[in-house]
Amino acid sequence: MKNLKLVFILLLTAVSTVVAQKKQITVEEIYGGAFRTEGMDVLRSMKNGKQYTILNTNRASSTVSIDKYDYRTLAKDEVIVSSSDIGGLIFTSYEFSEDETKLLLATEIESIYRRSRLGIYYVFDIKSKRIIKISDNKIQSPALSPDGKQVAYVFENNIYLFDTSTKETKQITIDGAKNKIINGVTDWVYEEEFAFVRAFKWNSNGSKIAFLKFDETNVPQFSMDIYGTGLYPTQERFKYPKAGQENAKVSLHLFDVKSEKTAAIELNNPYYIPRFKWMNNANYLSLQTLNRHQNHLQLIEVNAKDNSTKVLLDETDKAYIDVTDNLTFLADDSFIWTSEKDGYNHIYLYNQDGELMNQITKGEWEVTNYYGYDQENDKVFYQSTENGSINRDVYSIETSGDNKKRLSSQEGTNAADFSADFSNFINTYSSATTPPQYSLHESKYGKKLKVITDNGALNQKMETYQLNPKEFSTIDINGNELNMYMIKPTNFDANKKYPMLMYQYSGPGSQSVANKWMGDRDYWHQMLASQGYVIVCVDGRGTGFKGADFKKSTYLNLVKYETEDQIAAAKKLSELPYIDEDKTGIWGWSFGGHMSTNALLKGNDVFEMAIAVAPVTSWRFYDTIYTERFLRTPEENPSGYDDNSPFNYPELLKGKYLLIHGSGDDNVHLQNTMRMAEALIQANKPFDSAIYPDKNHGIYGGNTRVHLFNKMTDFIHQNLAKPIEQNPDIEESKIKG
Repeated sequence: MKNLKLVFILLLTAVSTVVAQKKQITVEEIYGGAFRTEGMDVLRSMKNGKQYTILNTNRASSTVSIDKYDYRTLAKDEVIVSSSDIGGLIFTSYEFSEDETKLLLATEIESIYRRSRLGIYYVFDIKSKRIIKISDNKIQSPALSPDGKQVAYVFENNIYLFDTSTKETKQITIDGAKNKIINGVTDWVYEEEFAFVRAFKWNSNGSKIAFLKFDETNVPQFSMDIYGTGLYPTQERFKYPKAGQENAKVSLHLFDVKSEKTAAIELNNPYYIPRFKWMNNANYLSLQTLNRHQNHLQLIEVNAKDNSTKVLLDETDKAYIDVTDNLTFLADDSFIWTSEKDGYNHIYLYNQDGELMNQITKGEWEVTNYYGYDQENDKVFYQSTENGSINRDVYSIETSGDNKKRLSSQEGTNAADFSADFSNFINTYSSATTPPQYSLHESKYGKKLKVITDNGALNQKMETYQLNPKEFSTIDINGNELNMYMIKPTNFDANKKYPMLMYQYSGPGSQSVANKWMGDRDYWHQMLASQGYVIVCVDGRGTGFKGADFKKSTYLNLVKYETEDQIAAAKKLSELPYIDEDKTGIWGWSFGGHMSTNALLKGNDVFEMAIAVAPVTSWRFYDTIYTERFLRTPEENPSGYDDNSPFNYPELLKGKYLLIHGSGDDNVHLQNTMRMAEALIQANKPFDSAIYPDKNHGIYGGNTRVHLFNKMTDFIHQNLAKPIEQNPDIEESKIKG
């Protein structure tokens, strides 16, 4: 017995020594790229379905190349083009023409807003190896015609057409003007909220170009000071429609390439046109329209021969309808579409006249990605939450709804990139404990053919660091089973008490509790856990992938119920014997910053500390499309805007509060933080703050992220000190795990 006791003591000593020898993650490592994962950069399937291309960077030789690989062997078949072959030109992205004879190469890219870019572009002829510069100017959103002979692009809000043979350029529109008329690219609010920039499209034979025109003359203008490094600041001025204000007037136009004539399409003044797409028949265009409340969507067919229109699909919702890219036209222009109309996001099949043929998927789970349709084998491919809302799997199913097959096998997050003929797919898998793994699979049964990369080096590296598992569970709050994870401190002792830091985002349809590999904030949370904090994340009401009713339960009262859930969760978790109920903090970014601010004020008897990064503090300051989708307009719903705006009740502040913003945030304007600060000052409430000059909503660049997260770390240490108390009464039954 003594020997057994000695062995046990020696074992404990060995384990303690191993733990003590492991390194602690640092902020400098996180934002210096120490934990960067390997991926597959800019992959494209060739139309033959047998090969794919990847943009590869050779750091040793300072060259980039587009290389062609065989799906089955993964062997490199060919170097299509290398920067060393075209005068050392370093390109950062590429796009094939529809017939795969030409490549569009992007260089000297500079960002405008979140998705928009300017750059110098070239056309590379794969057969002749000839390369042609499209313009000496930096242009936007170029697109090759299907035969690769012409390029349409936008310059200074006008659309141009470049002929790759004659090198001649024609101007299609002439009325483009900054902050007035935009042709062929979206305005700020469409780019941000409808998530697309290029607002023109070639039809399948290259005879016509459909494009959107935005008249933002009457949209209110927003201005930001840019401090830079010069003697005087400059100003950035752009049109930004805040909730309740006027939006740009959007219209649809068709340009005939041969006649060079443009026709405006009569659509009865739709408020939004969030999507448009040519059908297989080159004479027919589809577009989606939305009313201002975004609860009435129509899918409309445009006959490009006579410019007549017909409604194919009409959908309404008591709250709002999410816009997606989940639309596929079959050979006869019948179509596949996704909708939440039965309470969960599912896939539907309609005939070419818009009549419902079948609901393909059904069940109390969500289709989270629609990959496409293999018409030859009658297979629809999609990703869903059928294996639990925090997991993702890849499936195939026939349009009849029969013969469903799960094509992924590992529990966690699986995503697929299919070959053009749907015979193979590259599966990307990760979990909370496994960094991304890329593997080749056949599509019939999902059989794994080969591992491409598994980030094994990162896996080995992480074994040398103090890492604590994410413990996934649910917690019963306000009548709902909410998804939750907890990270306990290194060398966790249930007889001690620990401070708790909660993290959340909580925005409509979002998900923070997910079984996937770590992002930079997860590494930071690991660092804090190794320093003695319990980290908790709870996805409350309004978050996604648990059905439309759960997601839309916050409609017209954005942040109200979400805040109540975080406060209630903190109270319940504080009943755990190892949580110090007097040391509870919460932090979040953007929507999450709004949430953390509200939680600190309205839950001032629960939270002792909060950090708000780039927070919204009044939805009256945010854009029309996002805000009105969930709240309608301020005129229609003033209480929905004001009752949960924290600068309307600054007197509730009791705890420690850190308020952070970038001065160049074009998305959530610095105005939000300034109004919050002024309210706290007039209420004589102390708080801490930091402004990052000229930084946008992401607050990054140079040493910025290191400074930001070190500042937040110090604030947490100062205000959630780590008390240690013995507590022999261990009783976790109050939390459902």
